[in-house]
Amino acid sequence: MEAYKRVKVNKGAAGVDKESIADFETNLKGNLYRIWNRMSSGSYFPPPVRAVEIGKKDGGRRRLGVPTVSDRIAQMVAKIYFEPRVEGFFHPDSFGYRPNKSAIEAVGVARQRCWRYDWVLDLDIKGFFDNIDHELMLRAVRKHTECKWLLLYIERWLKAPVQLEDGTLVTRDKGSPQGSVISPLLANLFLHYGFDDWMRRHHRIIPFERYADDIIVHCRSEAQARFIKSEIEKRLLECKLEAHPEKTKIVYCKDSDRRGNYPNKRFDFLGYGFQPRLAKDRWNRYFVTFSPAVSNKAAKSIRETIRSWRIHLMSDKSIIDLSRIFNPVIRGWINYYGRFYKSALYSIFNQLNGAMIKWATRKYKRLRARQRRAYYWLGRIARYNQNLFAHWQCGARPAAGR
Repeated sequence: MEAYKRVKVNKGAAGVDKESIADFETNLKGNLYRIWNRMSSGSYFPPPVRAVEIGKKDGGRRRLGVPTVSDRIAQMVAKIYFEPRVEGFFHPDSFGYRPNKSAIEAVGVARQRCWRYDWVLDLDIKGFFDNIDHELMLRAVRKHTECKWLLLYIERWLKAPVQLEDGTLVTRDKGSPQGSVISPLLANLFLHYGFDDWMRRHHRIIPFERYADDIIVHCRSEAQARFIKSEIEKRLLECKLEAHPEKTKIVYCKDSDRRGNYPNKRFDFLGYGFQPRLAKDRWNRYFVTFSPAVSNKAAKSIRETIRSWRIHLMSDKSIIDLSRIFNPVIRGWINYYGRFYKSALYSIFNQLNGAMIKWATRKYKRLRARQRRAYYWLGRIARYNQNLFAHWQCGARPAAGR
């Protein structure tokens, strides 16, 4: 029942059986009993995982695996049991998919360390979730439990076939599908032994941040960065993984105090772009700092989302209706991307204001003649109703006319 409640909160699409959470709830007690009965008797076999392809920011395609609702509940049962047994072993600089850890915390730690260390190794593991070795994965699980049912079902989940859109079943001898409940925990456990604990034992003085398979390593010199890059590549090969030859790079954290000119002076981490940026000191003097702000890829994605809203066509809605519809999303962007260098969001929100001005010119005849009049009209509303939109509250509002 606890597993079902957590799965319901996370929502999610239907699997290969096309059963939604609402469908599952029509016979809730009977369906939960069936899962319990099969899991407790050892006769539970997970159904195939439905393959769904989504676009990646670099233009490629990523395949997600969507388990059935019943299978998500079964996996959540295993996660509830297993997670407390491994959580205490994980490295403090592992931030992904862990209780009381977050992506924004990882960004903050990386920001502080970029100020103390001149160089960064931006590490990208090629196709990590698709290439996890099953035997190495199960070996890591056995280090933390002798529970037979848990070992049995984790192995079955790892080997469950993938069903493509045309109905074809594809067997798997490696990898763990992104989208399943148990995959993030298993991925953390795999990289704990494959990377985190190995770094602790062999390169203790070199700090890093890891969020799932996104890894940033901090170095004091270019020579140290090249050395650790070579060592990590060897370690990944031992774990039957590979560092992406094009995406893995060494970056110089350039600021006002650091001399020299190097080709790579920026990297992206968890939706933030780290690069040299202007800042003011306590005496209002400008200097260059190496800091994070919303990345170009994230900014592009936000702009595309704003365009997809087609606000200018919502002339049947009032401005209060617009705030109710879009404020939750806008507030989410600000809460995440506004934590560091918030002013980088202003140009994005100016686009949002522009969409609202177009909406105003279509809705009100008196504003159609001149767009500047609509701009000032919206600015006056922003001045006296600053709390109407979340981005107005953080300073990204149009100027009011006299």
